[in-house]
Amino acid sequence: MTVTIKGHIRVPVEALETIKMHLPAHIQNTLNEPGCLKFQVQQDALDACLFHVSEKFEDEQALDAHQNRVKSSQWGAVTKNVERVYEKFE
Repeated sequence: MTVTIKGHIRVPVEALETIKMHLPAHIQNTLNEPGCLKFQVQQDALDACLFHVSEKFEDEQALDAHQNRVKSSQWGAVTKNVERVYEKFE
């Protein structure tokens, strides 16, 4: 059963440029993960510190693997102070 995550991240203004610099690699690394069906992160048109997130994985195991990889990645380090608001749909 596929798992979909939708929501947003809110980036502290002082971290915005660093986040934007690392985002393309994070997106590509995620899209290369086994079980990743969709991964989009888009900066809001009006609020530069808000990024809309949409993810879809083959199953719960693929999502777990993604979350574990992120925790130990460069992206995980640079986004440690980012507010994450997600909903999960199965």
